[in-house]
Amino acid sequence: MTLLVATTNQGKLREIAGILEGLPVDLVTLRQYPDIAEPEETGQTFGENARLKALYYARHTGLPSVADDSGLEIAALDGAPGVHSARWHGSDYAHKFRMIHELLAARSVTGSPARFVCHVALASDGRIEYETEQEVCGEIAAVPRGTHGFGYDPIFYYAPLGRTLAEIEPHEKAAISHRGKAFGALRAHLSAHPVWLRSS
Repeated sequence: MTLLVATTNQGKLREIAGILEGLPVDLVTLRQYPDIAEPEETGQTFGENARLKALYYARHTGLPSVADDSGLEIAALDGAPGVHSARWHGSDYAHKFRMIHELLAARSVTGSPARFVCHVALASDGRIEYETEQEVCGEIAAVPRGTHGFGYDPIFYYAPLGRTLAEIEPHEKAAISHRGKAFGALRAHLSAHPVWLRSS
């Protein structure tokens, strides 16, 4: 089966390809479809946006398409940045980290419980074939640390391992992260439905 992974984020692609490695699927990405415009993400939840994107790209490519919507929710900031994580305060993550600490300081707190959320949706033939939502809970680190991962990983402290997600090796991260668990669940679903794989 050829499966479209509906993202251009190279960090996400590396993680997803690693998690799905070994399945009887050929992964293609949006780089193979440069003429398809991105859909407007109008959903108010991660699930709404993931379903919207999966259905949109399945319709425009004719391929089974998997899309995810994910983000960081910080309790002390009323759940921000949430579904707006990717575009919140621009694309420079060092600037985003400074903004998080400034906003927390403005509320007289130095840290906060936080969680990463990832909703994955698989679409084919105009319908959602499978979806799952997973999370990982942690807290905002006092300073960004680590060089692995991408996005908000350096500022997300995961207490059970005593490190930020950016300090955790990729294989460890895949076992505990929101995206690792969500795409792991997708992998299990695809493995359990070989007839669907062969027929798609």
